[in-house]
Amino acid sequence: MPTTEKEIAAPPVRQEKAPAGSIKDASSSDGGVTSGPDSELEWTEAEETAIRHKIDWHLVPWVTLLYMLCFLDRINIGNARIQGLAKDLDLDRNMRFNWALSVFYIVYLLVEVPSNVILKRVGGRWYLPFLVCGFGLVSLCTAFVKDFAGLMTARAFLGVFEGGAMPGMAFFLSCFYKRNELLFRMGIYVSAASIAGAFGGLLATALSRIPAWGAAAAKIHTWRNIFFFEGLVTIIVGLIAPIWMPASPHSAWFLTERERKIAAERLVREHKADPAEKVTWTDLRRAIFCIHNYTCAFGFFLINITVQGLSVFMPTILNDLGWSSTKAQLMSVPPYVAACLVAIAVAYASDKTHQRGIWLASFSCLAIIGFAILRWETKPNIRYMAVYFVTVGAFPGGPGFLSWAMNSPAVRAVTSGYVVTLGTIGGIVATWTYTRSDAPKYFTGHTINLAGQIATVCLAIFGILYCAYENRARAAGKRDHRLEGLTEEEAQKLGSRHPRYRYWT
Repeated sequence: MPTTEKEIAAPPVRQEKAPAGSIKDASSSDGGVTSGPDSELEWTEAEETAIRHKIDWHLVPWVTLLYMLCFLDRINIGNARIQGLAKDLDLDRNMRFNWALSVFYIVYLLVEVPSNVILKRVGGRWYLPFLVCGFGLVSLCTAFVKDFAGLMTARAFLGVFEGGAMPGMAFFLSCFYKRNELLFRMGIYVSAASIAGAFGGLLATALSRIPAWGAAAAKIHTWRNIFFFEGLVTIIVGLIAPIWMPASPHSAWFLTERERKIAAERLVREHKADPAEKVTWTDLRRAIFCIHNYTCAFGFFLINITVQGLSVFMPTILNDLGWSSTKAQLMSVPPYVAACLVAIAVAYASDKTHQRGIWLASFSCLAIIGFAILRWETKPNIRYMAVYFVTVGAFPGGPGFLSWAMNSPAVRAVTSGYVVTLGTIGGIVATWTYTRSDAPKYFTGHTINLAGQIATVCLAIFGILYCAYENRARAAGKRDHRLEGLTEEEAQKLGSRHPRYRYWT
């Protein structure tokens, strides 16, 4: 069983340094892991709770807002499509719309890991808002594209800036929180995707009704208003964000000197590594050759096929139920609201129970039911009900798989990047699941997603069994050989490979 918050934050106890090459058992209740830069530091549970609440108020709202804008600028092309974009740029010919979606994810895929390495060196306080301003500017410029080539170029540049945003924000949060605190916060910020979906429909309806304006040679109207104003708001928020966001626990401006030391040391004691450590080639190898990381990566890949596909194609799917463009936009809002609330609740419950896999498997079963209904049912109202099953079942999966994979600090920088990178391939697949030739029933798209969610359940179950097996092996001493010949500092760098580290199941 992994260390609980209460165990780490026990009342003041004088700490004794562990022998070289060893770390105290993470499941002990005598004060937790002692090695690290401040092994003699003591604090109470009340102090740690107060510090965590301060971090919550100064970090989570901003990360959530930034990711909401990120996702909004990514999926607004789906809202713009049924507001005239497809007709004006002739996107229904030769699957042009699908190609415009794919080029975004292809570029997105290439920049994720390099972007996270840069983030680790530069720091999230400045780098993340820079990315936000970048994709906001690209979104704004999309309002002025005149043809398919211009749209392809804009979507490629959008991928450059957005590619580092999600894994970067996940890693940024993991630098401030322990494992039993992380998923709830990630659940809140990733739920911004469903918030963006809900707001996207409302904003698209309102913005598309703004009368045409601008220069005679560059009139802004209907779908162009969607890109222009959403991009403008994104840029403004990105410029303001660094004023409020902290750089790291060591330098959080809203904490006292003692609080900063506690905020940093509590992570060292749980993760058995220094949060400020640099990314090395060893970290790259550990992240890439970890079976558990691949389980999470492929799970995230399958979840992304559904989440990214629905996020872009839901307005079109609802429009093809026979509803008007305005009704389709508005009816896309409630499923996203439901998904947002459920994703946050699941994240909270998962952190409290120290379980990941069972929640992922259970809710993917709801998505299976939803896609089965969409695949075989024909009545519009029943099919719309199935959309709720799909969104509620699939949206908790992204933050669940990502947080399940994130372990020691430097490895997390690589893991959060490459897990999302492999997951992004699911986004590329998603862009081809729903095509014009398959409308209006979309049998092929729903079948692909149905199979993907069944596979997600299988992966989650495999993840549970693997983590339980590895924990049993470590408890039996079968991984103790990893400490042979290591100094205390070298043992500290083992992170999740340390014999005393325990995976969450």
